[in-house]
Amino acid sequence: MTREQQIETVAAVLHSGDKLLAYGLEYAGCGLEALLCFLLARQGRWRRLKGLYLYVAGLFLLDGVGRTAALNYFGQGSRQYAYFYWLTDVVLALGAFLLICGFFRRASAQEDKIWRFVRLLLVFVFMLALGITGLFLTRNYTHLFSSFIVEFSQNLYFTCLVLNTLLYVMIQQLAIDDEELGLLVCGMGVQFAGGAAVLALYHLTLGENLAGVLLSLLGPSCTLGMLSTWIYAIVKTPQAVSVLTHGSKQAALVEVVAD
Repeated sequence: MTREQQIETVAAVLHSGDKLLAYGLEYAGCGLEALLCFLLARQGRWRRLKGLYLYVAGLFLLDGVGRTAALNYFGQGSRQYAYFYWLTDVVLALGAFLLICGFFRRASAQEDKIWRFVRLLLVFVFMLALGITGLFLTRNYTHLFSSFIVEFSQNLYFTCLVLNTLLYVMIQQLAIDDEELGLLVCGMGVQFAGGAAVLALYHLTLGENLAGVLLSLLGPSCTLGMLSTWIYAIVKTPQAVSVLTHGSKQAALVEVVAD
């Protein structure tokens, strides 16, 4: 066997190992998504955390089930799978944006003035992401629909990263005593920070093999980190339950440890 053949053999083995690892991370993510939905339903927190519950359910159905089914049916190199992947990516990006909006609302629940300002800011930022995407499309008329969904999805994910960072700073500055919210925001930060870093590397290196491998591995790894943080938040943080105090008609908030 020549040296060139040895190099090709080693590269093929490494590529197969990357695929196996990527599949393992994706299946582990599906398991954590199902576990998180189960925990939210079991503890009854899904009523209070409806946005989180719907987002995780969407991750499980679209990313875990839908994309896997489309991949097996159409094949990885098919145009149908590419369209399905990026369309679901836009849906998940919109879901993440709405979830962060819900976190902002929760963080400013006691401050109406702050919430009014934040609400306008969120609308402005969303319109800005649309505008930047439209500006990109004015210089790229080929494959208009596919270009729009890819560019808008990436812009929206970057927007979520910036907003999530601002939300974390807001929680610290206002000294909001909400451990569960803090952990949920930190989980979102893990998801978006790692993905944004790898995506930037991928564009800077023009899609070299190393960046492609990192993109395929670090993305699911960041999702695992986010889901693990959220599961910890649901299991370990106390749950606020509204109960009626004896001899009083007013509801009081009592902290009880979740089962």
